[in-house]
Amino acid sequence: MSSRVRITGHFADSISVKEASAEVLIEPIHTAGEKMVACLLSEGKILSCGNGGSAGDAQHFSAELLNRFEQERPGLPAMALTTDSSTLTAIANDYSYAEIFSKQVSALGQMGDILLAISTSGNSTNVYEAIKAAHEREMLVVALTGKSGGRIAELLDDDDVEIRVPSDRTARIQEVHLVVIHCLCDFIDTRIFGGD
Repeated sequence: MSSRVRITGHFADSISVKEASAEVLIEPIHTAGEKMVACLLSEGKILSCGNGGSAGDAQHFSAELLNRFEQERPGLPAMALTTDSSTLTAIANDYSYAEIFSKQVSALGQMGDILLAISTSGNSTNVYEAIKAAHEREMLVVALTGKSGGRIAELLDDDDVEIRVPSDRTARIQEVHLVVIHCLCDFIDTRIFGGD
């Protein structure tokens, strides 16, 4: 197979997964957006976490809220738990890598806050532990997953929201997660600040 054919195949596969996602993810995205808006209007905040590319997505989401998405508006309270290298390495060194997010959730999370938990497999142990900590703090969880939803899907409460991409390929799941994040940012902006 030539490299040009492979490149074309990536675009075709990405489009296909996005079309399949559009058929099944509209309602959970809408529900997650409503919960995030209610949280922010009640002076809550949104914490986010994930590993690797999902860490980048967590940071992308918090940056869009803290700074701005597509319209000028005041910053919104959001924090990625993936960015403080001193905190991450201290927890990993003194305790375990599995606790790098959960200890931050326990320290920073409050009742009514939301945890945006991102894991393409649904099996990331440190994200799983963060969800447990969020439930202990009476926080809601919005989980971005893929594949079967993994252990994370089994951990979620009835009030939580899972947005599971219908794909087994990590790259495709991550591509849809970015679209979901932009949908949530747009939902939050237009609901709170108006506009088209």
